[in-house]
Amino acid sequence: MRLNPLFMPLLFVASGHAAGLESLSECRRLIDDRARLACYDRVAAGVPPLPATNAADAQPTAIAAPEQPPLESSMALPETPRSPSLLGQAWELDPEERGRILRIRPYKPVYVLPFFRANQPNHHPNSPAAEHSASYTALGTTEAKLQISLKSKLYEDLLGSNGDLWFGYTQTSRWQVYTGADSRPFRETNHEPEAMLVWRTDYTLGGWRGRFAALGINHQSNGRALPFSRSWNRIIGTLAFEKADWTVTLRPWWRIKEDRNTDDNPDIESYLGRADLQIVHRMKRHQFSLLLRHNLEGGSSSRGAIQVDYAFPIAGELRGHLQWFSGYGESLIDYNHRANYYGVGVSLLEWY
Repeated sequence: MRLNPLFMPLLFVASGHAAGLESLSECRRLIDDRARLACYDRVAAGVPPLPATNAADAQPTAIAAPEQPPLESSMALPETPRSPSLLGQAWELDPEERGRILRIRPYKPVYVLPFFRANQPNHHPNSPAAEHSASYTALGTTEAKLQISLKSKLYEDLLGSNGDLWFGYTQTSRWQVYTGADSRPFRETNHEPEAMLVWRTDYTLGGWRGRFAALGINHQSNGRALPFSRSWNRIIGTLAFEKADWTVTLRPWWRIKEDRNTDDNPDIESYLGRADLQIVHRMKRHQFSLLLRHNLEGGSSSRGAIQVDYAFPIAGELRGHLQWFSGYGESLIDYNHRANYYGVGVSLLEWY
């Protein structure tokens, strides 16, 4: 009888031990893929295994697998990108923000407070300078307050690869809109142009990231004639820090002295201070800011102010805006007058 060739391997397996051949179970125990495949080929062809020279050779030899890279290296996740920088975007500090000259940008908040009430209005503004004391014929306790504030970068990398020149302008007005009998006058408008040289920085101090330092010249005045004229000029230094959704800005300043005969307010530093600290916290579309200002004097000469602002979303870019101020110098005409003010309104632009 003639056997079908397909049954030949089975016949060799059945007679393997009698002929000294390897079996399939022995082939499976081989670790190396090439040795295991060769064993299967010998079993199928009926070829005896190679003779072992010693006991160690008779045992299946384990072939080391190719070395794999460490798990942490092969499974490493891409680096998490740093969250957007509030100060980096506001002052164009990061590489993706560079190269934009003469673009109008927001500076301080832009708001309208239709309700702005003083607990103790200043009916008799005065100054130690001659002919700078006056009285209001009519002054309402409640008025409206408006602020606009914009800035623009005039020149980039002024000093080699650093140093940006900025120009800023802020205007705040107090409008006696509810005193119809007195023709609803603007009681006080303060103009504040300033030029700033901003150095980009990137260091860590107490967990806070230092983003920039600046030095600027600042003029503030109300543009009025005697006896209501008030003005001063300052050199202002700035250090700005951030951490997540918080920013802190410290500003000491030095007043530029004026001739006493032309000085509208020779004692303004004792009331409007010599430094301020601005803290801003962004909570999604909500923003909270705290301004602390002081004259850096002690005892009975210690004077300062605090201002708290809170903005919350209403619709689109429109936000509600609440403001509280306590201390000296809510405006230039009131630089030496102490009072509390409460404001309610809306804002179009906030700090960030």
